[in-house]
Amino acid sequence: MGPLDSRVICSWCETKPGATLEYPFGPDAAVFKVAGKMFALVAMDGPPDYVTLKADPEEGEALRTQHGFIREGYYMNKRHWITVDIEPKTPEQLVEDLIADSYDLVVSKLPKRIRMDLREESS
Repeated sequence: MGPLDSRVICSWCETKPGATLEYPFGPDAAVFKVAGKMFALVAMDGPPDYVTLKADPEEGEALRTQHGFIREGYYMNKRHWITVDIEPKTPEQLVEDLIADSYDLVVSKLPKRIRMDLREESS
């Protein structure tokens, strides 16, 4: 697939059931939403590339402590969002897992009917 960059990250976000892509902040910020709720913001003006994702507050704090390439959410609520800088040492699998976690966290807060529709869409 090539080196990890914003195009790869966008392709992972696009595969999530019900994911939609918008550019509310202009062409340099791809915003992925599910049921109208954001789960990822991908910087398109890099390098450096980065992705901002929703995270459980305690998990986000632990990730920031463990990894120098993860910081508080850029222009977001610092408690509930993290920003992952895409550097050569940034593990692809970790980024893919964090995208899935962000998506799942947002979906878990949606009404039951919408969650069921998304489950059906993914099967």
